[in-house]
Amino acid sequence: MSINTCSGAISFLKSLENDSSAFYQHVAQKHEKDKDVFLTYAKENSKYVIQVERAYFGVITDALEGCFAFDIDQEQYQFTTHLEEEASYSEVLRCALAMEKKIIECYLVAAEQSQYLMADIPRAFKLVAKKRNERIEKLQSLLDMNK
Repeated sequence: MSINTCSGAISFLKSLENDSSAFYQHVAQKHEKDKDVFLTYAKENSKYVIQVERAYFGVITDALEGCFAFDIDQEQYQFTTHLEEEASYSEVLRCALAMEKKIIECYLVAAEQSQYLMADIPRAFKLVAKKRNERIEKLQSLLDMNK
């Protein structure tokens, strides 16, 4: 299913944030070692949603929604958060890395597709992608230490 409006893109990104937050909360319960890292990520996800929604509500107009500036294929950015109970910590970290990369890619595509229509929304998308990109380094280092 394709997303064509800004509100649709934001709703989709919000659902990705909620899914990844639930994943990190679950992982935090199962892996005490890095519990604080995962709980921090879950909290940050809520902040990202608020940040993007504020930018959106600050500039939204009927004309903006009527322009259908987006063409985002939801299927392309789906990720799995389901892991077997016996999943190793390395598998959990690889899953988290794949999830982060998908979400970052979605934010960057949304920013690119909206860059000529408005300034605040793509800026918010890019900022969240940049912050999430820092997670890639942290998760990769955790994975490297766990080998």
